[in-house]
Amino acid sequence: MSDRVRPAERRVDVGDLAFRVLSSVAPASREPAIVLVHGIGVSHRYLSRLHNELAAARRSVFSIDLPGFGGLPKPRRDVGVPQMAHALGRVLEGLGVGPVVLLGHSMGTQWVVETALQRPDLVTTVVAMGPVADDRYRTMVGQTRALAVDTLGEPPSVNVIVFTDYLRCGVPWYLTQLRHMLAYRLEERVPDLAVPLLLIRGGADPIAGLEWCRRLRRSAPAAELALIPRHRHVAQHSAPKAVASAILTLAS
Repeated sequence: MSDRVRPAERRVDVGDLAFRVLSSVAPASREPAIVLVHGIGVSHRYLSRLHNELAAARRSVFSIDLPGFGGLPKPRRDVGVPQMAHALGRVLEGLGVGPVVLLGHSMGTQWVVETALQRPDLVTTVVAMGPVADDRYRTMVGQTRALAVDTLGEPPSVNVIVFTDYLRCGVPWYLTQLRHMLAYRLEERVPDLAVPLLLIRGGADPIAGLEWCRRLRRSAPAAELALIPRHRHVAQHSAPKAVASAILTLAS
């Protein structure tokens, strides 16, 4: 994860579901730890620059790979958003660091919102970055088209990471989770959040539109929206300092 100290890595099993936890612990920090959760098809690798920026700010940071992603074993059963969130809550509980700032990117926003709804005692703030699925693109064709547009505008380093991880994920597991992603109504879930919501959007993100993000902000009981100008869906990789600044300033 760059030339800085590499995070400690371990596998955590919750029943038949295998997670990977990468930890950068700041022992003297009194601020809530920050937990990063990737989106569909990918892994912690496209969050590594953000992980490093937050760790450099002397915050404890954990990046979590979910079952079936990043080379982890594929579950032998279907795992929807509520089931994944339940298991993720167990992983958070096992970290033993108290309530955390819980960030999800893309489909990760669904998993972290659902986790916060199930276990509000484990979360201080939810950070939803590039939230999906924008109802303008809530079909397989719509998502594919938006992803293609985004890919053309992302730095090559982003695309190498993302598409390598897609290969590791494989088509069957990707399509299984895509079905759940398109069915999950984020706009119907954020009104029930008991913790604050911070929305982060790349200013040129073709996947999570500005009006969609504004609608989520209006729907949540307590929410803020931060924009990262000129960057796209994977702004945490192309603009890690700006994204880290928004998190450190607006989430607690």
